[in-house]
Amino acid sequence: MNKQTSPTFKDYLSLVKFSHTIFALPFALIGYFLALHLTNNTFTLRVFLLVLLCMIFARNAAMSFNRVTDRFIDQRNPRTSSREIPSGKIQPRHAFIFSMVNAILFIVTTLFINKLVFCLSPIALLVVLGYSYTKKYTVLCHFVLGLGLSLAPIGAFLATTGQWHPVPILLSMLVFTWVAGFDILYSTLDEDFDKEESLKSIPAIFGSKLAKIISASLHLIVICLVIKIGIDLNTGNLYTIGAVIFIALLIAQHLVVMISNSQRGVNFAFAYLNGIASLLFALFSICSFYF
Repeated sequence: MNKQTSPTFKDYLSLVKFSHTIFALPFALIGYFLALHLTNNTFTLRVFLLVLLCMIFARNAAMSFNRVTDRFIDQRNPRTSSREIPSGKIQPRHAFIFSMVNAILFIVTTLFINKLVFCLSPIALLVVLGYSYTKKYTVLCHFVLGLGLSLAPIGAFLATTGQWHPVPILLSMLVFTWVAGFDILYSTLDEDFDKEESLKSIPAIFGSKLAKIISASLHLIVICLVIKIGIDLNTGNLYTIGAVIFIALLIAQHLVVMISNSQRGVNFAFAYLNGIASLLFALFSICSFYF
């Protein structure tokens, strides 16, 4: 393993796959603006920025911690052996320090939001950091990842209002099933490797064919939740347009994987289609609250 004592800022961005923030961040924004739409709260730049910082700090902590715990697995996997820790660009201790600093910053940031969010912050960290160990022990690992990202919209809502509401809970359920579904698809790339390493991914345990059926079933639930949220909010045509685009891209994801059963096809469906889907859904949903 090559050593590099001075990792760059770019290395750390790559370590946490900062570009993949695009999956959960749009739903955190929906949660924030949904809170303004459903309550008498008004937009404040302070709370908005604190919500964004919480999202970034929690994700940075989780991703870097995952890279540390998975470093030996990543080193043996040809698909991941070029990642920052296996390749020596970032030393494990530096990545761990980075993770803990972000975890502390996350908790400190929640202190400036409200008491409820602050009290719940250790639980949120336990979920997002705990995911790193689940693939070694349970086939439910994909759902733990989904649970971690599903905290974004409900967390943003609670940060703004300090109270619970059924619609953001539905939104979190949407993220939960959406993320679990596409993570199962993504895991088909490592089916053989996971079997060799006795890892508990759904493709490794049940095979890629059944894994894709499970993924599609989860995304069918997502479609139902998208429709249910639209009915409950009754926000009109803009939400409907965003919902149709999101559902179409969700279906396209499975068609791409079905037609092009390759790493390139799965990566395109995972990174590009999901990213575009979440951005457009958030854009149309937020606009529907005001127009």
